[in-house]
Amino acid sequence: MSAVPDNLSLELLYQAVEQAFNAVLITDAQPAPLGPRILYANAAFRTLSGYSATELLGQTPRILQGPLTDREVLDELRQCLDEGRLFHGSTVNYRKDGEPYWVEWNISPIRDAQGTITHYVSVQRSFSELVAAQSTSLLLSEALAASHDGVLITDENGIIEFANPAFESITGYRIAEILGRTPAFLRSGEHDDAFYADLYASLGAGRPFHATFADRHKDGHIFHADQTISPVRSRDDRRTHYVSIIRDLTARVHDEQALREAASLDALTGLYNRRGGEGLLERAYIGAREGGAPFCLILADIDHFKAINDNWGHPAGDRVLERVGRLLRACVRSTDGVVRWGGEEFMIILPHCELRAAAEQAERIRERIERTSLPDVGRITLSLGVAQFVAGEAVSTVIERADRALYQAKGQGRNRVCS
Repeated sequence: MSAVPDNLSLELLYQAVEQAFNAVLITDAQPAPLGPRILYANAAFRTLSGYSATELLGQTPRILQGPLTDREVLDELRQCLDEGRLFHGSTVNYRKDGEPYWVEWNISPIRDAQGTITHYVSVQRSFSELVAAQSTSLLLSEALAASHDGVLITDENGIIEFANPAFESITGYRIAEILGRTPAFLRSGEHDDAFYADLYASLGAGRPFHATFADRHKDGHIFHADQTISPVRSRDDRRTHYVSIIRDLTARVHDEQALREAASLDALTGLYNRRGGEGLLERAYIGAREGGAPFCLILADIDHFKAINDNWGHPAGDRVLERVGRLLRACVRSTDGVVRWGGEEFMIILPHCELRAAAEQAERIRERIERTSLPDVGRITLSLGVAQFVAGEAVSTVIERADRALYQAKGQGRNRVCS
C-alpha cells in the first residue's frame, strides 16, 4: 500500500520540494569512479551553490568540493553509499564563484521494489553564519583575554556577568568572587556623592561615563584607573547591559605624585621647599576656615648662621641645615608640616593646634637643638616665633605675625621663643 495519498499529485510533490527551505539534491546511483550524477536540484540548492539547474544537471557533486573540503568526511560518505546506509555529515563546500560555505547534509538511498538502490536524495542546509558567529565569538573571547585593559560587563541592573583576566590583575579579585555582585565592592571612599550622582545621571540618560576612578584593591590599597562605562543596547534599542573598559593608571599616578613631591621638596634637607610649604599652608587654611579647627605657625631661624658659613665653610653650613631639618622633623607630629622656608629659616605648620600648645612645642624644639652638638661647629641655637591663625585673616597675615615674633626673639638675645 502506498504511503502517498491518492489525491496528492506529483506536481504538488514537485512544488513542495522546489519551494522547500532546505536544499535538496537528487542523483542517480552510478558507481565509482565517476560516481552519482545530479538529476535534480531545487531552488534552495541552486541559491546555496550559485549554479543554475542547467549547470548542475549531469555533473557529480564533486564540483562543489575544494581545498577545505574534509577528505575524511568524503571517505565516510563513500563508505555509507557503498553499504547503502544513511549518511549524515558536515564540511566545507564551494559556490560557483569560489566562495566557501559550511554545509550539513543527510543523504538517503532510494530503492526500487526489488530493494536495489537507484537514486540518492540529499537534504542540505548551510550553517556558515553560525560558524562565522562562533568564530567571531571565539576571536572576541581571545581578544578580551589578551587585552591589558580590564573589561567588566554587567546586566541592566549592574549585576556582574563577565570580567576578563586583566580585571582580575588590576583589582585582585578572581572572576568567581565577583560574578553576581555589583561593582560597589570596589568603592574606596575617595569619591563623593556628587561623583556617583554624575555617573548614574549619565548612564540613566544613555550616555557613556568617563572618569579617573580611585578604587580599592582586594588587598586594601587604592588603585587609580581610567574607566569608561557605556550602555549596551539591543536591536530594539533597549538597554540590556553596561560594559566598562578599565585602564590601570596606578603606576602613572604614583609617578606623577612622585614628580610633584620632588618638585615640592628641598634637595638638601628633604623637607618641603617654599612651594611645597605654600601648598601645606593652603590646606591648613581651608581646614581652619571650613572646619573651624585652629592652626599655628612656627618660624625658626638658625642663630649666627652666617658666621658658621664664614668660619667653617659652606659645606659645614649645609651639614648644619641638613641636621637641623632632621631634628625638626623628629620633634613634631606626623600630621605637622616642616618646611625649609628660605636660607636658614624653617617653618613648622601645626594644624589642629592652639597658640599655647604651639609655643610649648616651639620651646621643646629650641631645647632639643640647644642640647645637640654638631660636628665641626659644636652647639647651635634657634630663635623661634609663633602665631595662631585668626578667623577672617589671610594666610599672609599669620606669616607676618610669626615673622615679627621671630625677630622679637632675635632682638631679645636669640635662642628663645616669642609669640
